[in-house]
Amino acid sequence: MPLTARQRKPLLERIRKICLALPDTSEKLSHGEQAFFVKGRAFLNMDTYHHGSAHYSAWVAAPLGAQDVLTKSDPDRFFVPPYVGHRGWVGVILDSDPDWDQIAQVIEDGHAQVAAGRKR
Repeated sequence: MPLTARQRKPLLERIRKICLALPDTSEKLSHGEQAFFVKGRAFLNMDTYHHGSAHYSAWVAAPLGAQDVLTKSDPDRFFVPPYVGHRGWVGVILDSDPDWDQIAQVIEDGHAQVAAGRKR
């Protein structure tokens, strides 16, 4: 059952606190959802049951190989998100007892990945 806006608010606040503690991070709406950016590039997008998604989640940029490791080791917490999954991003399920230490690490890794920029 989808969470109500009231139930989602403290989850978004935890995500916001983690993201905004990272250097050079900003927040704005993107595609109707909260999103977090470093150096003008997104590293985390929220997903409030977008297009009928089964979970309230965050889509996070991830280092090479992390998506595969996370989704295979814990498919009840992680998934390949639509639209950005082909770029290695990982979906983090927030509406089922999230492990906040693990989520913080995934977010920090995503932030670092995007902040470092593209390798040429």
